[in-house]
Amino acid sequence: MADNTIGHGRLEIHITPSDLGRRISVRRILGSSEGRPVFGDVVGVLTSWDAGVLTVLNRAGEAVSIMEETLVAGKAVPPAPIRRTAAAPEDPGPVALQRIAARGWPAVETEPLGEWVLRASDGFTRRGNSVQTLGDPGMPLDAALDLVQDWYARRGLAAHVELTTPGSPEGLAKLLADRGAAEAETLVRTAPLAVLAGSGTEPSRVRLARRADAAWMSRYRRIGGDPARERAAQQVIHGGPSVWFATLAVPGQEGPAAIGRCVIDGEWAGFGAIEVVPELRRRGLASELMAVLASRAAEEGARGAYLQVEAGNTRAAALYDKLGFTTSYRYHYARLDS
Repeated sequence: MADNTIGHGRLEIHITPSDLGRRISVRRILGSSEGRPVFGDVVGVLTSWDAGVLTVLNRAGEAVSIMEETLVAGKAVPPAPIRRTAAAPEDPGPVALQRIAARGWPAVETEPLGEWVLRASDGFTRRGNSVQTLGDPGMPLDAALDLVQDWYARRGLAAHVELTTPGSPEGLAKLLADRGAAEAETLVRTAPLAVLAGSGTEPSRVRLARRADAAWMSRYRRIGGDPARERAAQQVIHGGPSVWFATLAVPGQEGPAAIGRCVIDGEWAGFGAIEVVPELRRRGLASELMAVLASRAAEEGARGAYLQVEAGNTRAAALYDKLGFTTSYRYHYARLDS
Protein backbone atom coordinates (compact mmCIF):
# COMPACT_ATOMS: atom_id res chain seq x y z
CA MET A 1 0.00 0.00 0.00
CA ALA A 2 1.27 3.50 -0.83
CA ASP A 3 0.12 6.81 0.63
CA ASN A 4 -0.29 9.95 -1.48
CA THR A 5 -1.24 13.32 -0.04
CA ILE A 6 -3.15 15.55 -2.46
CA GLY A 7 -4.04 18.98 -1.08
CA HIS A 8 -5.50 18.41 2.37
CA GLY A 9 -6.65 14.82 1.75
CA ARG A 10 -4.86 11.49 1.87
CA LEU A 11 -5.36 9.03 -0.96
CA GLU A 12 -4.30 5.42 -0.65
CA ILE A 13 -3.60 2.64 -3.11
CA HIS A 14 -5.24 -0.51 -1.79
CA ILE A 15 -5.00 -2.68 -4.90
CA THR A 16 -2.41 -5.22 -6.00
CA PRO A 17 -2.17 -7.79 -8.81
CA SER A 18 -4.06 -10.17 -6.51
CA ASP A 19 -7.17 -8.10 -7.25
CA LEU A 20 -7.30 -9.27 -10.86
CA GLY A 21 -10.91 -9.84 -11.86
CA ARG A 22 -12.37 -7.52 -9.25
CA ARG A 23 -14.21 -4.28 -9.89
CA ILE A 24 -11.97 -1.41 -8.85
CA SER A 25 -11.93 2.36 -8.72
CA VAL A 26 -8.65 4.13 -9.46
CA ARG A 27 -7.41 7.70 -9.74
CA ARG A 28 -4.31 8.47 -11.76
CA ILE A 29 -2.36 11.51 -12.92
CA LEU A 30 -3.15 12.43 -16.51
CA GLY A 31 -0.75 15.37 -16.76
CA SER A 32 -0.41 18.86 -15.34
CA SER A 33 -1.90 22.28 -15.82
CA GLU A 34 -0.34 25.47 -14.50
CA GLY A 35 1.99 23.40 -12.38
CA ARG A 36 -0.76 21.36 -10.79
CA PRO A 37 -1.54 17.69 -11.49
CA VAL A 38 -4.63 16.80 -13.51
CA PHE A 39 -6.39 13.65 -12.31
CA GLY A 40 -8.67 11.14 -13.99
CA ASP A 41 -10.81 8.38 -12.50
CA VAL A 42 -11.64 4.97 -13.92
CA VAL A 43 -14.08 2.39 -12.55
CA GLY A 44 -14.20 -1.10 -14.01
CA VAL A 45 -12.85 -4.64 -13.94
CA LEU A 46 -9.11 -5.08 -13.48
CA THR A 47 -8.26 -7.48 -16.31
CA SER A 48 -4.44 -7.37 -16.26
CA TRP A 49 -1.48 -5.98 -14.33
CA ASP A 50 1.71 -6.68 -16.21
CA ALA A 51 5.12 -4.96 -16.45
CA GLY A 52 3.89 -1.93 -14.55
CA VAL A 53 0.75 -1.43 -16.65
CA LEU A 54 -2.82 -2.01 -15.43
CA THR A 55 -5.70 -2.65 -17.80
CA VAL A 56 -9.18 -1.76 -16.57
CA LEU A 57 -12.28 -2.52 -18.60
CA ASN A 58 -14.61 0.40 -17.95
CA ARG A 59 -18.39 0.62 -17.93
CA ALA A 60 -18.53 0.88 -21.71
CA GLY A 61 -16.36 -2.21 -22.16
CA GLU A 62 -13.34 -0.15 -23.24
CA ALA A 63 -9.87 -1.25 -22.13
CA VAL A 64 -8.07 1.60 -20.34
CA SER A 65 -4.30 1.22 -19.86
CA ILE A 66 -2.85 2.85 -16.77
CA MET A 67 0.83 3.17 -15.88
CA GLU A 68 1.37 1.98 -12.32
CA GLU A 69 3.58 4.97 -11.59
CA THR A 70 0.69 7.37 -12.30
CA LEU A 71 -1.63 5.84 -9.68
CA VAL A 72 -2.52 7.99 -6.71
CA ALA A 73 -5.49 5.99 -5.37
CA GLY A 74 -7.13 2.65 -5.90
CA LYS A 75 -9.49 0.27 -4.16
CA ALA A 76 -11.81 -2.65 -4.83
CA VAL A 77 -15.47 -1.63 -4.97
CA PRO A 78 -18.83 -3.46 -4.97
CA PRO A 79 -20.52 -4.47 -8.23
CA ALA A 80 -22.36 -1.66 -9.97
CA PRO A 81 -25.90 -1.23 -8.61
CA ILE A 82 -28.78 -1.97 -10.95
CA ARG A 83 -32.00 -0.01 -10.64
CA ARG A 84 -34.55 -2.45 -9.24
CA THR A 85 -37.24 -0.74 -11.29
CA ALA A 86 -35.41 -1.25 -14.59
CA ALA A 87 -37.72 -3.24 -16.86
CA ALA A 88 -36.62 -5.98 -19.19
CA PRO A 89 -36.72 -5.20 -22.90
CA GLU A 90 -39.74 -6.31 -24.89
CA ASP A 91 -39.68 -10.06 -25.48
CA PRO A 92 -38.35 -10.46 -29.03
CA GLY A 93 -40.07 -13.82 -29.50
CA PRO A 94 -38.65 -17.33 -29.92
CA VAL A 95 -37.07 -16.85 -33.36
CA ALA A 96 -35.15 -13.70 -32.47
CA LEU A 97 -34.09 -14.94 -29.02
CA GLN A 98 -32.91 -18.29 -30.40
CA ARG A 99 -30.74 -16.40 -32.87
CA ILE A 100 -29.38 -14.20 -30.08
CA ALA A 101 -28.58 -17.36 -28.10
CA ALA A 102 -26.85 -18.88 -31.14
CA ARG A 103 -24.61 -15.82 -31.44
CA GLY A 104 -23.74 -16.26 -27.79
CA TRP A 105 -22.76 -19.92 -28.28
CA PRO A 106 -21.27 -19.87 -31.79
CA ALA A 107 -20.48 -23.22 -33.38
CA VAL A 108 -17.01 -23.93 -34.75
CA GLU A 109 -18.44 -24.51 -38.23
CA THR A 110 -21.69 -23.19 -39.68
CA GLU A 111 -23.37 -23.39 -43.08
CA PRO A 112 -26.72 -21.92 -44.18
CA LEU A 113 -29.48 -24.07 -45.59
CA GLY A 114 -32.02 -21.49 -46.66
CA GLU A 115 -32.99 -19.87 -43.37
CA TRP A 116 -31.74 -22.87 -41.41
CA VAL A 117 -28.20 -23.04 -40.01
CA LEU A 118 -26.12 -26.22 -39.89
CA ARG A 119 -23.72 -26.19 -36.92
CA ALA A 120 -20.81 -28.47 -36.01
CA SER A 121 -18.36 -28.31 -33.10
CA ASP A 122 -16.63 -31.71 -32.90
CA GLY A 123 -19.40 -33.05 -30.68
CA PHE A 124 -19.22 -30.35 -28.00
CA THR A 125 -22.86 -29.85 -26.88
CA ARG A 126 -26.00 -30.52 -28.88
CA ARG A 127 -26.43 -26.79 -29.38
CA GLY A 128 -23.10 -26.62 -31.18
CA ASN A 129 -23.81 -29.76 -33.24
CA SER A 130 -27.36 -29.39 -34.51
CA VAL A 131 -29.22 -27.69 -37.29
CA GLN A 132 -31.21 -24.68 -36.16
CA THR A 133 -34.53 -24.86 -38.04
CA LEU A 134 -35.91 -21.33 -37.84
CA GLY A 135 -37.77 -20.44 -41.02
CA ASP A 136 -37.72 -22.00 -44.49
CA PRO A 137 -34.87 -24.28 -45.64
CA GLY A 138 -35.63 -23.40 -49.25
CA MET A 139 -36.63 -26.93 -50.23
CA PRO A 140 -39.14 -29.60 -49.16
CA LEU A 141 -38.64 -30.60 -45.52
CA ASP A 142 -37.92 -34.26 -46.35
CA ALA A 143 -35.18 -33.24 -48.78
CA ALA A 144 -33.75 -30.79 -46.25
CA LEU A 145 -33.51 -33.51 -43.61
CA ASP A 146 -31.76 -35.80 -46.10
CA LEU A 147 -29.20 -33.07 -46.71
CA VAL A 148 -28.82 -32.50 -42.95
CA GLN A 149 -28.19 -36.19 -42.36
CA ASP A 150 -25.55 -36.32 -45.07
CA TRP A 151 -23.84 -33.12 -43.84
CA TYR A 152 -23.35 -34.49 -40.33
CA ALA A 153 -22.38 -37.97 -41.55
CA ARG A 154 -19.50 -36.45 -43.52
CA ARG A 155 -18.21 -35.00 -40.25
CA GLY A 156 -18.62 -38.20 -38.28
CA LEU A 157 -21.39 -36.70 -36.15
CA ALA A 158 -24.93 -37.71 -35.30
CA ALA A 159 -27.53 -35.58 -37.07
CA HIS A 160 -29.42 -33.53 -34.49
CA VAL A 161 -32.27 -31.19 -35.37
CA GLU A 162 -33.23 -28.32 -33.05
CA LEU A 163 -37.01 -27.89 -33.09
CA THR A 164 -38.27 -24.61 -31.59
CA THR A 165 -41.90 -24.19 -30.55
CA PRO A 166 -43.05 -21.85 -31.98
CA GLY A 167 -40.51 -20.98 -34.65
CA SER A 168 -39.70 -24.11 -36.67
CA PRO A 169 -41.71 -24.86 -39.85
CA GLU A 170 -45.16 -26.34 -39.58
CA GLY A 171 -45.06 -30.06 -40.24
CA LEU A 172 -41.45 -30.51 -39.16
CA ALA A 173 -42.38 -31.95 -35.77
CA LYS A 174 -44.50 -34.71 -37.33
CA LEU A 175 -41.78 -35.52 -39.86
CA LEU A 176 -39.15 -35.76 -37.13
CA ALA A 177 -41.38 -38.05 -35.08
CA ASP A 178 -41.28 -40.47 -38.01
CA ARG A 179 -37.56 -40.14 -38.70
CA GLY A 180 -35.91 -39.83 -35.29
CA ALA A 181 -36.15 -39.75 -31.52
CA ALA A 182 -36.84 -36.66 -29.41
CA GLU A 183 -34.15 -35.65 -26.91
CA ALA A 184 -33.41 -33.00 -24.30
CA GLU A 185 -36.52 -30.87 -23.98
CA THR A 186 -35.19 -27.43 -23.04
CA LEU A 187 -36.88 -24.40 -21.50
CA VAL A 188 -35.81 -20.89 -22.46
CA ARG A 189 -36.36 -18.68 -19.44
CA THR A 190 -36.16 -14.91 -19.21
CA ALA A 191 -36.14 -12.27 -16.47
CA PRO A 192 -35.47 -8.56 -16.02
CA LEU A 193 -31.74 -8.27 -15.40
CA ALA A 194 -32.45 -6.16 -12.33
CA VAL A 195 -33.92 -9.10 -10.42
CA LEU A 196 -30.50 -10.79 -10.43
CA ALA A 197 -28.68 -7.87 -8.85
CA GLY A 198 -27.21 -8.26 -5.39
CA SER A 199 -27.56 -5.72 -2.60
CA GLY A 200 -24.09 -5.99 -1.05
CA THR A 201 -22.05 -2.93 -0.18
CA GLU A 202 -18.69 -4.74 0.01
CA PRO A 203 -16.45 -5.90 -2.84
CA SER A 204 -17.52 -9.34 -4.05
CA ARG A 205 -15.63 -12.61 -3.79
CA VAL A 206 -16.38 -13.14 -7.47
CA ARG A 207 -13.62 -12.56 -10.00
CA LEU A 208 -14.39 -11.76 -13.65
CA ALA A 209 -12.22 -12.47 -16.67
CA ARG A 210 -12.46 -12.33 -20.43
CA ARG A 211 -10.86 -15.77 -20.77
CA ALA A 212 -11.60 -19.04 -18.99
CA ASP A 213 -8.40 -20.00 -17.18
CA ALA A 214 -7.30 -23.50 -16.19
CA ALA A 215 -9.06 -23.27 -12.82
CA TRP A 216 -12.36 -22.31 -14.46
CA MET A 217 -12.04 -25.08 -17.03
CA SER A 218 -11.27 -27.65 -14.34
CA ARG A 219 -14.69 -27.01 -12.77
CA TYR A 220 -16.64 -27.08 -16.06
CA ARG A 221 -18.19 -30.54 -16.34
CA ARG A 222 -19.13 -30.64 -20.02
CA ILE A 223 -15.67 -31.25 -21.47
CA GLY A 224 -14.41 -34.79 -21.96
CA GLY A 225 -10.89 -35.99 -22.59
CA ASP A 226 -11.01 -35.86 -26.40
CA PRO A 227 -8.51 -33.19 -27.66
CA ALA A 228 -10.66 -32.16 -30.64
CA ARG A 229 -13.68 -31.73 -28.38
CA GLU A 230 -11.64 -29.68 -25.92
CA ARG A 231 -10.37 -27.38 -28.70
CA ALA A 232 -13.93 -26.95 -29.93
CA ALA A 233 -15.10 -26.15 -26.40
CA GLN A 234 -12.48 -23.42 -26.06
CA GLN A 235 -13.62 -21.83 -29.31
CA VAL A 236 -17.32 -22.04 -28.55
CA ILE A 237 -17.30 -20.76 -24.97
CA HIS A 238 -15.04 -17.82 -25.86
CA GLY A 239 -17.21 -16.84 -28.82
CA GLY A 240 -19.93 -14.22 -28.66
CA PRO A 241 -20.30 -10.44 -28.68
CA SER A 242 -19.09 -9.72 -25.11
CA VAL A 243 -18.20 -12.74 -22.97
CA TRP A 244 -17.38 -12.82 -19.26
CA PHE A 245 -16.30 -15.73 -17.07
CA ALA A 246 -16.92 -15.64 -13.33
CA THR A 247 -15.07 -17.56 -10.62
CA LEU A 248 -15.95 -17.63 -6.93
CA ALA A 249 -13.49 -19.01 -4.37
CA VAL A 250 -14.12 -19.80 -0.71
CA PRO A 251 -11.57 -20.51 2.03
CA GLY A 252 -10.67 -24.16 2.43
CA GLN A 253 -11.93 -25.15 -1.01
CA GLU A 254 -9.34 -26.24 -3.55
CA GLY A 255 -10.15 -24.67 -6.89
CA PRO A 256 -13.24 -22.60 -7.66
CA ALA A 257 -16.32 -23.15 -5.52
CA ALA A 258 -18.52 -21.86 -8.34
CA ILE A 259 -18.17 -20.75 -11.93
CA GLY A 260 -20.40 -19.14 -14.54
CA ARG A 261 -20.45 -17.54 -17.96
CA CYS A 262 -22.35 -14.56 -19.33
CA VAL A 263 -22.53 -13.27 -22.90
CA ILE A 264 -23.90 -9.79 -23.55
CA ASP A 265 -25.59 -9.02 -26.86
CA GLY A 266 -27.24 -5.60 -26.89
CA GLU A 267 -30.12 -5.54 -24.42
CA TRP A 268 -29.88 -9.26 -23.62
CA ALA A 269 -27.45 -11.14 -21.38
CA GLY A 270 -27.28 -14.93 -21.60
CA PHE A 271 -26.24 -16.95 -18.54
CA GLY A 272 -24.80 -20.44 -18.66
CA ALA A 273 -22.18 -22.86 -17.35
CA ILE A 274 -23.33 -22.16 -13.79
CA GLU A 275 -21.56 -24.82 -11.73
CA VAL A 276 -21.27 -25.10 -7.94
CA VAL A 277 -19.25 -27.72 -6.09
CA PRO A 278 -21.88 -30.24 -4.88
CA GLU A 279 -20.99 -30.03 -1.19
CA LEU A 280 -21.31 -26.20 -1.30
CA ARG A 281 -24.74 -26.00 -2.91
CA ARG A 282 -27.66 -24.22 -1.25
CA ARG A 283 -25.38 -21.53 0.18
CA GLY A 284 -26.25 -18.79 -2.28
CA LEU A 285 -23.03 -19.07 -4.28
CA ALA A 286 -24.77 -19.32 -7.66
CA SER A 287 -26.95 -16.31 -6.84
CA GLU A 288 -23.92 -14.28 -5.75
CA LEU A 289 -22.03 -15.19 -8.89
CA MET A 290 -24.95 -14.40 -11.19
CA ALA A 291 -25.50 -11.06 -9.44
CA VAL A 292 -21.97 -9.94 -10.26
CA LEU A 293 -22.32 -11.06 -13.88
CA ALA A 294 -25.66 -9.23 -14.07
CA SER A 295 -24.11 -6.03 -12.77
CA ARG A 296 -21.39 -6.21 -15.40
CA ALA A 297 -23.98 -6.87 -18.13
CA ALA A 298 -26.03 -3.88 -16.97
CA GLU A 299 -22.95 -1.67 -17.18
CA GLU A 300 -22.71 -2.66 -20.84
CA GLY A 301 -26.34 -1.77 -21.51
CA ALA A 302 -28.21 -5.05 -21.04
CA ARG A 303 -31.66 -5.06 -19.40
CA GLY A 304 -32.89 -8.61 -19.97
CA ALA A 305 -31.53 -12.00 -18.92
CA TYR A 306 -32.09 -15.35 -20.58
CA LEU A 307 -30.90 -18.88 -19.98
CA GLN A 308 -31.58 -22.38 -21.27
CA VAL A 309 -32.21 -25.27 -18.91
CA GLU A 310 -33.30 -28.84 -19.59
CA ALA A 311 -36.88 -29.49 -18.51
CA GLY A 312 -35.88 -32.27 -16.10
CA ASN A 313 -33.30 -30.24 -14.18
CA THR A 314 -35.43 -29.56 -11.11
CA ARG A 315 -32.53 -28.33 -8.97
CA ALA A 316 -31.64 -25.59 -11.45
CA ALA A 317 -35.32 -24.78 -12.00
CA ALA A 318 -35.79 -24.10 -8.29
CA LEU A 319 -32.90 -21.62 -8.31
CA TYR A 320 -34.14 -19.84 -11.43
CA ASP A 321 -37.68 -19.67 -10.06
CA LYS A 322 -36.30 -17.98 -6.96
CA LEU A 323 -34.37 -15.51 -9.11
CA GLY A 324 -37.49 -14.48 -11.01
CA PHE A 325 -37.10 -16.34 -14.31
CA THR A 326 -40.19 -17.43 -16.20
CA THR A 327 -40.47 -19.76 -19.18
CA SER A 328 -40.75 -17.91 -22.49
CA TYR A 329 -40.82 -20.91 -24.86
CA ARG A 330 -39.22 -24.29 -25.31
CA TYR A 331 -37.31 -26.35 -27.83
CA HIS A 332 -36.05 -29.91 -28.11
CA TYR A 333 -33.74 -31.93 -30.31
CA ALA A 334 -34.46 -34.87 -32.55
CA ARG A 335 -31.70 -37.28 -33.47
CA LEU A 336 -32.26 -38.51 -37.01
CA ASP A 337 -32.08 -42.26 -37.53
CA SER A 338 -29.07 -43.28 -39.61
